[in-house]
Amino acid sequence: MTHRRRLLMAVLSGFFAAPLLSFAAPALAQGKDEALAAAIASPLRTPANVARDGARHPYESLVFWGLKPHQTVIEVSPGGGYWTEILAPYAKATGGTYVAGLADLANPKISDGARRSRADFEMRFMDPAKYGAVQFVNFGPVAAPLGAPGSADLVLTARNVHNWTVQPGVADKIFKDFFEVLKPGGILAVEDHRADPKAESDKGADGYLATATVVALAEKAGFKLEAQSEINANPKDTKDHPFGVWTLPPTRQSAPSGQPADPKFDRAKYDAIGESDRMTLRFRKPA
Repeated sequence: MTHRRRLLMAVLSGFFAAPLLSFAAPALAQGKDEALAAAIASPLRTPANVARDGARHPYESLVFWGLKPHQTVIEVSPGGGYWTEILAPYAKATGGTYVAGLADLANPKISDGARRSRADFEMRFMDPAKYGAVQFVNFGPVAAPLGAPGSADLVLTARNVHNWTVQPGVADKIFKDFFEVLKPGGILAVEDHRADPKAESDKGADGYLATATVVALAEKAGFKLEAQSEINANPKDTKDHPFGVWTLPPTRQSAPSGQPADPKFDRAKYDAIGESDRMTLRFRKPA
């Protein structure tokens, strides 16, 4: 099990109806977002994250999701900070606010590892000269609200929903939190590993979810699906890997969770697939 997944599961331990349309990333009304391009090109970003840009399409994805200057953006469970390295400097440059939803420190069942990981993340992004005034809030199945009702313009969750569907009621609570913190007209941006056209396996236990599952969760909370994009599609992903989605890069798992890596595991065909096939969805809270 990866460090990111162990952290997410530690947090968790404490606590389609209509056809979908596909849209390309919309062009900005004023042309290219130079501040976003500069944040993506920033030397502050770690080489490991930059190396993943070809699979994660940061500019196209964020434009599709509707990122704009001056927004208050909340990202939950930011993991290794891939999006934080872009969104925090962008907020600093454009008069916005970046908020990271991290392990719930108010949860008495939170693990020591989750506490340390949160502390490390906060320390990493604490420098206002580089990242602006990054804010940190508790996030999780028993956490308090992410912020005041109607205080955020955009909520982003990337590759997380499959971690919430494995325990009853958790995803419903979290999507409700998203709905409450967003302004009327605000956007919920979702990226996750896509099971389609295969059947979803055990509520996403292999890391893959059906698009219909995510849409149903969001609509139950009150959101409306506005658009979906093939920006992060990967038709080479067969979705039948021995260790679930974590067999693929960047995790490259080669043994069952909790066991040491298998040096004899043949990684060639999984590395050739690359990162997973992913849904990229934009929901809106009705005005």
